[in-house]
Amino acid sequence: MAQNEGRRNLRSLELHVPEPKFRPGDSVDYSDLVIPPAGSAPRPDIDARPDSFHELAYSLVRVLDEKGNAVGPWAPRLAPDLLREMLRNMALTRAFDERMFRAQRQGKTSFYMKCTGEEAVAVAAAYALDRDDMCFPAYRQQGLLISRGWSLVDMMNQIYSNKGDRLKGKQLPIMYSVKDAGFFSISGNLTTQYPQAVGWAMASAAKGDTRIAATWCGEGSTAEGDFHSACTFASVYRAPVILNVVNNQWAISSFSGFAGAESTTFAARAVGYGIAGLRVDGNDILAVYAATEWAAERARTNQGPTLIEHFTYRAEGHSTSDDPSQYRSADESSEWPLGDPIARLKQHLVALGEWDEERHAAMDLELAETVKAAAKESEKNGILGHGLNNHPFESMFEDVFEEMPWHLREQCAQMLEEQKAAGL
Repeated sequence: MAQNEGRRNLRSLELHVPEPKFRPGDSVDYSDLVIPPAGSAPRPDIDARPDSFHELAYSLVRVLDEKGNAVGPWAPRLAPDLLREMLRNMALTRAFDERMFRAQRQGKTSFYMKCTGEEAVAVAAAYALDRDDMCFPAYRQQGLLISRGWSLVDMMNQIYSNKGDRLKGKQLPIMYSVKDAGFFSISGNLTTQYPQAVGWAMASAAKGDTRIAATWCGEGSTAEGDFHSACTFASVYRAPVILNVVNNQWAISSFSGFAGAESTTFAARAVGYGIAGLRVDGNDILAVYAATEWAAERARTNQGPTLIEHFTYRAEGHSTSDDPSQYRSADESSEWPLGDPIARLKQHLVALGEWDEERHAAMDLELAETVKAAAKESEKNGILGHGLNNHPFESMFEDVFEEMPWHLREQCAQMLEEQKAAGL
């Protein structure tokens, strides 16, 4: 009998190709999402074994309930002044995004990326981490810099690649690098920051330091090899690092199913590596703060790494180069069941009697003026549309080597001679 003769009656093999639930023009129904009540997730002890709370990788840590009350064991009990400061920095981040988005549309810069709807992820982390902890961000964590009080003008200078840009126009707009704020250089190559963060954390431990590292990536880039290499090293050496996965449902125009979301949660990747895993309501700033603070304490007490999935939604396009109306329903953002992080913290403060609509409106107006003033100051240094006059030509040869090698010195000299001869 031929080898395959006995298989003639079997069905042909098939591949499963993930499909998003909603496409342009579709009505949206999130009723299949399992959203547990706020306060229902248990909070393990700091030194609990990772395999003793696997359920937290599949549920959802939530603090703020539908009425804006902070409930359950994860409620961090923060002072009203601190809550107002966090609200202000989320609103400032959003105002900054709006201004820079318009600047791109006006031709003042080539590119911009908003974090609308995801502000809580970065702002909460900035408060839960120590100022000297090292952050290895992806490209929607501008809230880290803003919450750490970094200059808006300096950030705009980088976006405009103008004369005030400390990076001399050598980075794509929004790819900041601020050593003084513990903010590692953003890379356009996805998830390269993950092994860098783990390596930095390992070095900190090897030196007997007390600083930890935190890193972020989108859910789509958990498919990158760098993500898994980082998880292996973090697990084996129990590196003092927090591995954040921002699940905003979309990786450019590919929905999260292509990264494995149909099979399990992204927090569940922690289970396979034997590290602590939490799945958190990413639009609940108190839940994000509590989870990050808990993970940071584990790292500082040598309990090893924690992987946190922030379950949120990308309210805007992937970038100024993207048109989400071409691949997703227009109703997805407005129907998202976990709401807006700014509105939810505002509701909580109002419920506490510590905030009101008048103060919120006044704050929004003040922040819009603050960002407008910063933009005017930055634009005095030039904008991208001003051409190649923002930085000296010879600067393209600098900052690559500690000492410029002879062949680059020769090339630089040749270029300057040609410029002079051409009258440039």
